[in-house]
Parts: sequence; C-alpha cells; structure tokens
Amino acid sequence: MANEGTASPTDAEHARPSGMDNRIVEALGALSKALETVHRVRGHLYSAHQLVGGADLTLDRVVKLLREAGHDGVADRVEHELLGRNVLPGRWTFQIVEEFDDGYYAAFQEIERDAREKLAGGRRHIYEAEMKERRRTHGMPGHEATP
Repeated sequence: MANEGTASPTDAEHARPSGMDNRIVEALGALSKALETVHRVRGHLYSAHQLVGGADLTLDRVVKLLREAGHDGVADRVEHELLGRNVLPGRWTFQIVEEFDDGYYAAFQEIERDAREKLAGGRRHIYEAEMKERRRTHGMPGHEATP
C-alpha cells in the first residue's frame, strides 16, 4: 500500500519518505490537524483570560459609580463577591492558561513531534503537500509548486 495514489511534492522538505504507507501519511495528517485545533483552543483560552481580566478591571468603575449613586449595598456585593473572584476553584484565568500550556498542550506538541520524527523523518505536512500537488493546475499562474 506504500505510495499508492500519491502525488510527489516538488520540494524535498515535504516529500514522503520512501516506502511510507498511505495510512501513515493520513494518520500524521490527522494528528497535525488535531494539533492545529489545539493551537486554536489555546488561543481561545488566552482570549478568555484577557476578556475576564478586562471585565474584572471594569468592576472597579462599576463599584465607584454605584457608590457615587448611593447604592453602597450593591457596590459592596460587586466589590466583595465578584471583583477578584476565582473563575474556577482556586484559579484565575492565568493559572488555567499556565496549566493548559504546561500539561495538555506541551504533551500534545511533544507527541506530534515524536510521531513525525519516528514515522516521517521529522517532515511536516506531507499529507497537505501531496494534496496540493494533486489539486494544483500545472503551468497556471497562482498554482506554482513552490515560492
């Protein structure tokens, strides 16, 4: 099943190693896609971190305005129960991001890199490079194989 139905990319950096099975190319492509999804998750966690932090800082103004309007009871509740509150037990968002980065994210990146090293000589995006070669129109502007 090795090299069946493949198109060879023109650059050696993305070429399938000799004898590599289509299933391995597909598996590494799927693993890469999954890692790309986890990169997006990480970005969303950082967005949540920044949004929650901004919301918390806005509460200072809320407390001030409520006090100025004579609503000390509501201001006290916002100040003491919400301002600076953990978003998860014992954690602010920076701690969530750090735990994600150091745990799941780091492990995912290391495992994907190790799989590429062991199965493809470290080459990245073999699946995509072969797809590009199959789908591009040779000789057409904007369809060049390499820059």
